[in-house]
Amino acid sequence: MSSKSFPFSDLVRKQTSVFPALDDADVILERRDAENLVLSRSERFEAKETAIRLLARAIAIIARTNRSMAEEVFSEELPWLRWLPETGRTEAVKELLEHLIAGADTGLFTPFARDLVAWQHTAEIYAQPELVERLTGTFDRDDFTEVVRPGGGK
Repeated sequence: MSSKSFPFSDLVRKQTSVFPALDDADVILERRDAENLVLSRSERFEAKETAIRLLARAIAIIARTNRSMAEEVFSEELPWLRWLPETGRTEAVKELLEHLIAGADTGLFTPFARDLVAWQHTAEIYAQPELVERLTGTFDRDDFTEVVRPGGGK
């Protein structure tokens, strides 16, 4: 199922075009000065929530009983993990699984999503050897300038 997008102002000015769209799909309300919002029928929202929690719990059970299988599944599903050094790959999979297990127990998956993005960006850096060299090499103190902490202290 795909979603349909409308300017946020349509929710106020043209409700007759926004609400009928919910029959077939979720509606994304695009805002200029803030994060977009999603409208969904409660039945569809609850179905997604139930499915996500069930899948997360299933992966959590697999991870608790067969950690190597769970790590293998993550590595296959997230091909960019290959760009991480071996220790980073192990650490990434461990952290992601822990966040997913916690999310399955609490219903809060935002930490998992943030960590997933952070690890992907880290892998993308490792995919560029010249960038890794610049970020992990020695730094010459003369290249830096000391700045005063806002508020007057150091």
